[in-house]
Amino acid sequence: MERETIRKIIIEGQEFINEITLVERPFFFEKNGNYVFVGIRQAGKSYLLYQRIQQLIREGHSIEEIVYINFDDERLRPMNAADLDLILQAYASMFSLHPILFFDEIQNIEGWENFARRLSNQKYNVYITGSNAKMLSREIATTLGGRYWNAHVYPYSFPEYLKAQGITLNPNWMYGKQSAEISKTFNEYFSFGGFPELVNVIAKRAWINDIYSKIFFSDLVVRNKVRNEEALGLLVKRLAEGVKQPVSHTRLSNLVSSAGIKISKATVIDFIRYLKESCLIFPLENYAAKFAERSSNMKYYFIDNGLLHIFLTDANTSLLENMVAIQLYKKYGDGVYFYNQNIEVDFLVPEQKKAYQVSYSLTDESAYRREVEGLLKLNTVFPMKDMYIITRDEEQRIIHESGVTIEVTPIWKWLLSDDLA
Repeated sequence: MERETIRKIIIEGQEFINEITLVERPFFFEKNGNYVFVGIRQAGKSYLLYQRIQQLIREGHSIEEIVYINFDDERLRPMNAADLDLILQAYASMFSLHPILFFDEIQNIEGWENFARRLSNQKYNVYITGSNAKMLSREIATTLGGRYWNAHVYPYSFPEYLKAQGITLNPNWMYGKQSAEISKTFNEYFSFGGFPELVNVIAKRAWINDIYSKIFFSDLVVRNKVRNEEALGLLVKRLAEGVKQPVSHTRLSNLVSSAGIKISKATVIDFIRYLKESCLIFPLENYAAKFAERSSNMKYYFIDNGLLHIFLTDANTSLLENMVAIQLYKKYGDGVYFYNQNIEVDFLVPEQKKAYQVSYSLTDESAYRREVEGLLKLNTVFPMKDMYIITRDEEQRIIHESGVTIEVTPIWKWLLSDDLA
């Protein structure tokens, strides 16, 4: 690795940052805090780095203090952990300042965490991003020794998506002309998801297909040295098709093998781990299951509706449930479950005493009865503070004869509500 190449990359980074126009995201940075941001590709991790750099410049720091390195740069491919110190050496050969360091997609360098720990020990201010949840593993956290704040970065929420579109909600917007604009914008968000760069793209499905291909080959196949690409691809498709249903590793093995591509349960377990580490999917456990059995029969959701949509034809009900899962997972993390033991409830947040059913419409009497009875039965086992049925467009308040209240709320309104603030 040549120091001259790194000098060039540092200067290019400084020039690049000066030209960026941002839609700032609601993230609070601790003063002098060091951060590791993790999330799926194109979720906006890099833009959080740019946002922080621009904040620091507004606070009086010079652009010459900034070192921004993107490790996806092909010129850095020969670099290994032993070469990382060349960044400090290259900077010191050009400037006599104490740099603030921004390292994008650093997971490409195996062993990066030891370098990151040393930088913290030497009182550097460091911001790191990566597209692999393994960066937040216990092993790496132990190496970093509590010196970094860990933060998950997700694609835009619906309020952020509106902001990126230049839409500011007026008071009582839902009763005026603006409601039509919000409805149209939500239809796009519902179908194509919230990747920041997608906002101004016309050919949205093609863009999502392209980003999925990059995730599949770079973050799954190449990174994990997967030999049976066809089996992995079919597994992702089967997970998408069954996104609303709990499924075991054995069942997934059988589903893939039935298509003529033999795959063992052990390989399914490995593939699921790769998918979670790439931040493509996230699992929810059955709260009603015994603790030792919770990980054997889980629901799997996609981190963005756009990524799920490319696998489905009749997608509406799956997209609705997936979107509710995303928002609850972003807010409550591993504190979200489903409940399935004589009672079926789509989502349960035990610590908050909140339960959610998801139904595209309640106009069908059997759907109405199923969703309401599920919540009422759950409430007799675990008394709930709040119970919701999230629909596509319907709204009402159900007051049961027992005195229990269930709020029926349209998804677009729920996404803008204080419940998710």
